[in-house]
Order: sequence, then C-alpha cells, then structure tokens
Amino acid sequence: MTQSLVPAAHTDAATPPPSVGPLGFLIDHPLVARFDEQVDSVAEVLRGNRIADRLFYSLSKVGDHGIIWHVIGCSRVILNQDTFVAAVALSSALGIEAAVVNGPVKMLFRRVRPEPEEPRPLQLRKPRTSSFPSGHASAGAFAAMLVADRTVKAWPWYLAGGLVGWSRVHVRIHHPSDVLGGFIVGWALGRLALRVIHNHVSTLNQ
Repeated sequence: MTQSLVPAAHTDAATPPPSVGPLGFLIDHPLVARFDEQVDSVAEVLRGNRIADRLFYSLSKVGDHGIIWHVIGCSRVILNQDTFVAAVALSSALGIEAAVVNGPVKMLFRRVRPEPEEPRPLQLRKPRTSSFPSGHASAGAFAAMLVADRTVKAWPWYLAGGLVGWSRVHVRIHHPSDVLGGFIVGWALGRLALRVIHNHVSTLNQ
C-alpha cells in the first residue's frame, strides 16, 4: 500500500503543521505564513463565483500531468506552427521536469497541503505529494519558456502558465508560496533546458 509523502491534511491555514523534509524549515518561516495569508485573502474574493470557480477548477484539471502543455505542443504541429520534433522535445522535457520536481525537489520539503474547512464546489484530484513547490506552477513556467522560445509573441504562454499556477491557489490545493516557489523552480529548469537545447542545435549546425 502506497503511503502519502505528507502528514494528514490540516484545516487551520493560520497555524499549519511544520514541514518534515530536510529543507522544510525554509518555508516554515512566519514571513512565509504571512505572505500566504495575505495572498490567500486576495484569492478568497473570487472563490464561490461560478465563473471563476469553473475557470480555475478547469485550468487546475487540465494542468494535471502537464496535459495542457502536451496538447499545446501537438496543436502547434497540427497548425503548422512548429515541428513534430519540437513537440516531442517539449513533451520529453516536461517528463524530465516533472520527475525532478515531483521526486527529489518535493522530498526536500514535504510540506502539508492546505485543506478547506468547507467542501470544494467542484470535483478536484487531490495529490499525495508535497505541497511545495507546486508542480502545476513549475510546469507552467517551464513549458511557457520552451514554447515562447519558438514563437514571436511570448506573453500568451506566460499568461497561460500563470493562470494555471494561480488556479492551484484558488482551489486551495496549494499555499500561495508553493506556487511562487513552483514558478521559480520552473524558470530555473527552463533556463537550463533552453541552454542545453541551444547548445545541441549549435553543435548540429557546426
């Protein structure tokens, strides 16, 4: 039987239980808790709004396993906006990114996920991995960088990645700092991936 990587969910957002990973102390700081509380109060404004709930729960769902980014990669090939090789490279890179983030990175923190006191208005898959960092946010930043590198306009992809990341705060499956951390991790891995890709292309062109 598979055991959860994190302790049982906690319902009091003001006093979350400590993270149990070796680097958990870095996100258990009072300033992080204050940041989470203030940002969550902003998200609370749209919670319960039918349109906002439908939008963000849907974005959260299509962000599972990076589905939205695999679809985007394939769609760009069908629309003759990119090559099949590029789509395969994007999906492969996302697979590696997910393995790194959901494996060793999350194990370093093992943070408890937030749990709302009231039932969620829509169905939502509840991951069993560490809350920090957000895999949706990390994949969003990572994939947006790779797709934007092959397009004229970059902002739509970063907007999509940002909305998918924010959806995880709206649906209360992540703390705001989890999403911020995910964006940072995704950006760092994206920079690394682009460097590898560009170096590989340069080598092939020599």
